[in-house]
Amino acid sequence: MISGALFGVGGVYFSVAQFNAFTFGVISGRGWVCIALVVLGRWDPWRCAVAALLFGAVDALQLRLQSGGVIDLPYPIFLMLPFVVTVAAMAVLARNARAPAALLIPYRKEER
Repeated sequence: MISGALFGVGGVYFSVAQFNAFTFGVISGRGWVCIALVVLGRWDPWRCAVAALLFGAVDALQLRLQSGGVIDLPYPIFLMLPFVVTVAAMAVLARNARAPAALLIPYRKEER
């Protein structure tokens, strides 16, 4: 229930606080990044939090680079920067990540 409530708060933040309106595609692929961050963090909550902070820092950096005008590149290059960093981190750090043994196995109390 807590995770569902946090998902709802995150969705409200994106649609109301950041863009001041609901638009389709407001998440724009960040759900797949969340799955990648869990794999990158090797299913450990603290490592996943560090990976999420890395993604957030790179997302904030791309906004600063766009507004600062330091590098003269088209804005889609900046928008893709957090995703490229996440894929690169997955390629380097998560090669040997193993899923938990009970992943995708339903819990049935009567059978245990």
